[in-house]
Amino acid sequence: MERRHTLPILANVLIRKNGSRVELTTSDLEIQVRTTAELDGDSGSFATTVGARKLIDILRSMPADQTVSLSATQNKLTLQGGKSRFTLQTLPADDFPLVQEAADFGPMFSVPQKTLKLLINQVHFAMAVHDIRYYLNGILFVAEGKSLTLVATDGHRLALAQATLDVEIPKQEVILPRKTVLELQRLLKDEDTAIEMRFAGNQAKFAFSGMEFVTKLVEGKFPDYNRVIPKNHKNAVTLGRAPLLASLQRAAILTSEKFKGVRVNIEPGTLRIASSNAEQEEAKEELEIDYGGDTIEIGFNVTYLIDALTNMSQEMVKIELQDTNSSALITVPEQAGFKYVVMPMRI
Repeated sequence: MERRHTLPILANVLIRKNGSRVELTTSDLEIQVRTTAELDGDSGSFATTVGARKLIDILRSMPADQTVSLSATQNKLTLQGGKSRFTLQTLPADDFPLVQEAADFGPMFSVPQKTLKLLINQVHFAMAVHDIRYYLNGILFVAEGKSLTLVATDGHRLALAQATLDVEIPKQEVILPRKTVLELQRLLKDEDTAIEMRFAGNQAKFAFSGMEFVTKLVEGKFPDYNRVIPKNHKNAVTLGRAPLLASLQRAAILTSEKFKGVRVNIEPGTLRIASSNAEQEEAKEELEIDYGGDTIEIGFNVTYLIDALTNMSQEMVKIELQDTNSSALITVPEQAGFKYVVMPMRI
């Protein structure tokens, strides 16, 4: 639900009771989340809306095992639990603006929740934030054949992660908005239960954990990510993710606030990382590597490298380079479906 909105009712949760079945819905006009539960109560049917933030704050402040009852009278909802009693203002259920669901949803397909959560975790950091190219402020979902591919880019770096589906499906491509991605990341569980997905021209629908999630899509043409991913780089080095990340984090301390640039020097046997700033302070790091390729000096925005390494859990990473002016490709030896491309910067 949206706290700061021109429509005050969007700060409310729509509560719809049908016998013992209770349905809760919140929306910000772009995303709508609905969940249902079987609860105790009388057999009547009823619907109202009440301030979601106040309701959840009241419930959080009570003991976890406290049984509460909700009863409605004209324009008021009374919540009782033990010796506590709260009376809250309500707004009519008919005034709650529900998202009009699309009529043209494509075929349903599903993956385990933990698979989708992992895919999102591997790419979300590369989404743009408030970019004028609005189609970059989100994640591209491509479902085709037996694969689901997620891609995010902000124009300086690109992250791609892929998983295998159980069934073959016709090609579908949608761009999920940034807010939807962050919300899914928060709601998805690390478990094998499935999340069901359906895409329409301007909407996506997800069903998981007793929840239904409908979202608007970003309209626009996502860049051709296959052209961005380097092929056949002739120099490659595989090294430990944790030591590389630690070295980059230390070097980042002395980068200039504005440019965040580090110089990476790679030569047979050694990888060096150096940074400096306007105060003429400098940091130098050195790692021993198993490498016999060309000597290359290349500059990067250190944040882009740290973001990628922080969002991985694998022990080893592989870095492929061509020369000083070409994008670097970062992959994970034990996971073919992940690719991260970062453009060099002049330092």
